[in-house]
Amino acid sequence: MAVKLRLMRMGKKKQPTYRVVAADSRKARNGSFLEVVGFYNPRSEPSVIEIDNDKAVGWLRNGAQPTERVEKLLKISGAWDVFKGRPAEAAAVEDVPVEEAPAEEAPAEIVEETVVAGSDAEGAAGDGTEEEE
Repeated sequence: MAVKLRLMRMGKKKQPTYRVVAADSRKARNGSFLEVVGFYNPRSEPSVIEIDNDKAVGWLRNGAQPTERVEKLLKISGAWDVFKGRPAEAAAVEDVPVEEAPAEEAPAEIVEETVVAGSDAEGAAGDGTEEEE
């Protein structure tokens, strides 16, 4: 039996949440599964990733193949590094919002500059005399 670690869609219409499951690769996406390994909610800000690293590493060591998206989620949670034998990175899932905070401030400054530049451009466009000078 070929086992895959993949996402199983849950939630309401147009509001998906996903379970990370170990399932037989021949079964349907939302069909039977062997074990729930974690949870992924891409719609919240920031997205929520809860993966039981012990279960995930156990399945990987037994030959389970992750899909591309699940592999990315495992890298974020640190399970992929444990599986590959590398030391887990210092950045945990809880640290991700702290790293994003400075990035959110930078666009606000850029927006303020564009508003100032936009108001100057409107004043110049409003008078025909200023454009000729």
